[in-house]
Amino acid sequence: MIRKTILLVASLGFAGAALADFPLMNAVADKVIQKYQSSTCEQLWAQKQQPKSAEEQRVISLLRATRSCTAFMNKVAGPISNKMFDCGMIP
Repeated sequence: MIRKTILLVASLGFAGAALADFPLMNAVADKVIQKYQSSTCEQLWAQKQQPKSAEEQRVISLLRATRSCTAFMNKVAGPISNKMFDCGMIP
């Protein structure tokens, strides 16, 4: 689900959606944060084991190339890394 959300953000960003002020990106980032916070550690571990599809890899590359990527990462990095730390996914 988180991967689908990232795909949605990237797709909308490249489709020319109104991301100049990032209102859509903010809404999607909020959904990603909520998903991480409501997921169990077991669910996150299971999702981590799944390989990324070619399409997902392509969209992530495109997302990295846009300025909305920085804003997206700045918003989700703290909550996601806190959850991953709590689950023992990062030291």
